[in-house]
Amino acid sequence: MKESSQSNISFKEFGQSNIIATTPAPHYRKVKPHAALLKVYKGLNTLNSVVIIMPEIYDPKKTIKIENVVASTAIGATLDLPKITLQLDGADYNKERFPGVVYRTKEPKTAALIFGSGKIVCTGAKSIDDVHNGLKKVFSELKSMGVDVMDNPEIIVQNIVASADLGAVLNLNAIAIGLGLENIEYEPEQFPGLVYRIAEPKVVMLLFGSGKLVVTGGKKPADADAAVDKIVEELDGLGLL
Repeated sequence: MKESSQSNISFKEFGQSNIIATTPAPHYRKVKPHAALLKVYKGLNTLNSVVIIMPEIYDPKKTIKIENVVASTAIGATLDLPKITLQLDGADYNKERFPGVVYRTKEPKTAALIFGSGKIVCTGAKSIDDVHNGLKKVFSELKSMGVDVMDNPEIIVQNIVASADLGAVLNLNAIAIGLGLENIEYEPEQFPGLVYRIAEPKVVMLLFGSGKLVVTGGKKPADADAAVDKIVEELDGLGLL
């Protein structure tokens, strides 16, 4: 019987029983059968492979954004605010409206509230680093005016305000009941959000029907992460997320 120049090879032993490859038979007589099959299999797998991309699981923590960091410090010296206003370019002082000088830095973008007692509040920063860098510029400006600023004034973070998105529409009425009215303030006629006070971390969370939320009262960025983890766990446990 005349030998065929081609042979059909089944890939059943490789878990591909539905694939048949046709390849010259002499090729298999020159090398080990299993090595030949593996070579063809790899070639087919490279040419015909389908890449399946699994959908990424939504993670609300990835949407956390620091909106404002408020910190305070004291330079250890009293200040003549009218004089400071005249010498500090861009400073704004109107004691009828506010008892301190408002001085804004451009890089980083912050606002320093300077009081006659020597206390300074920094607000508008988007990170703790921005707070430190902004206040360093204020200290430098005051020193250049002859103010006796103490070395390395302590900077204390008072509040971090962060926002996030749970990625789902929320039923605030059901949430108010589910989380317990003793921890909740919800009066939609006066404010569209639900106020939820958390003991650990000690923060206040504002939840909105759109799924967006605001965390305020944190002392460090990790407080916002922990608060989001907590609300996701609680709402998921209640079947409300």
